[in-house]
Amino acid sequence: MTDCIMPRLVFSRQKSRTICADFQGGQLTSDAGALLLRETDHKLGLIDALNRCIPDPRNPFFIAHTQKTLLAQRIFGIALGYEDLNDHQTLRQDPLFQVVTERGIKDDFPLASPPTLCRLENRVDRPALVRMATVLVDTFIASHRTVPEELVLDFDSTDDAVHGSQESRFFHGYYDQYCFLPLYVFCGDQLLVAYLRAANIDGAHHSRAILKVLVQRFRQVWPQVRIVFRGDSGFCRWRLLRWCDRNQVKYIVGLARNSVLESKARPYMETAKVQYEQTRQKQRIFGEFDYGAATWDRTRRVIAKAEYLDKGANPRFVVTNLPGDPRDLYEDLYCQRGQMENRIKEQQLGLFADRTSCHDFVANQFRVLLSAAAYVLMEMLRRQGLAGTELQTAQVDTIRLKVLKIGARIVCSVRRIVVHLAGGYPMKELLGKVVERLRNWSPVIRSG
Repeated sequence: MTDCIMPRLVFSRQKSRTICADFQGGQLTSDAGALLLRETDHKLGLIDALNRCIPDPRNPFFIAHTQKTLLAQRIFGIALGYEDLNDHQTLRQDPLFQVVTERGIKDDFPLASPPTLCRLENRVDRPALVRMATVLVDTFIASHRTVPEELVLDFDSTDDAVHGSQESRFFHGYYDQYCFLPLYVFCGDQLLVAYLRAANIDGAHHSRAILKVLVQRFRQVWPQVRIVFRGDSGFCRWRLLRWCDRNQVKYIVGLARNSVLESKARPYMETAKVQYEQTRQKQRIFGEFDYGAATWDRTRRVIAKAEYLDKGANPRFVVTNLPGDPRDLYEDLYCQRGQMENRIKEQQLGLFADRTSCHDFVANQFRVLLSAAAYVLMEMLRRQGLAGTELQTAQVDTIRLKVLKIGARIVCSVRRIVVHLAGGYPMKELLGKVVERLRNWSPVIRSG
């Protein structure tokens, strides 16, 4: 093949010096930090496990790209900020992408094209998606070196705007748009479930079934672990609470206020109002009482937060079967569920889980799981590699910018691949520490 020689680019002078550029820098990349993601995946075995979940009907004698390479190409691409399949038209030429996908550098043989990746998305079926979802839970279990005493499972749903006339497209009145309604489950910062749903359902749809599956799986490996279900008022469904009561699962769930609850909380609110009028400062008083809606099977313990502000009364309620002081349960346990909203933002905005633009609904669920896999790698990199550093609580887009987006020149020989990182990279010491930690991190048990 004839190589076209591009002309030199000439820019305006800097004093007496001419500034020019050419295209003879060799094999360069702007994503050298992807090596950290590759190292993390080697420890987790995540992409291998996901690959085993998806049958590959192609004849191995007639394929150019293995399925594992296709998965690695997409997952690493999402983690590095490339949300669209079309991005891979140029990424497939990137030498470092060829390294981290384990394909190896071949100048005349790029990685998979966008149409090839699209065919993978559209041949994955529902049973494969179920197996992939199981990998997320198994990876979470394997990440624990000791038996946890308690697992707090955060459930929440969010909106995912559709991109046109797609399967399972419905209008949602609360979000005032056509959208999907994905359900997420986190335990701390670790992702357990990313489940895409149509929007013509109750926000708690299938949450009881998912909680049941999670509880059964965790108790198989940790029989004595205490499990706490936590969610906002959208998950306050009496059948779900009854299942928790019958299966020794604790819960603390928001409860939408109504006239009966406000009447029971009136003594606390009146006290808070008097104290506010005396001090002109925000007042919070906590109380508790038994309450049961007409549709419930029985009454349950309700914690009331009687808050009075300069804008007036602001009562809040949660229902729980946990023992303990009402203030401690509300402030130290229930309010911590707000961290999950930050994790969902990372998933949706930082890792493009809302890029569900396929026509087929199953293909869109597959995209959500690819984004979830990218999150698992990024979260594990943050927890294992960046703990104790200035980036230990950074969000994924900050980690991407400061640790993954590193310019480098790649030199490949018969015996080794050398990545010459940019000499002006400002976080050399941090990067060296992360690499050492990942290399010394003992591998977890890979899911089967």
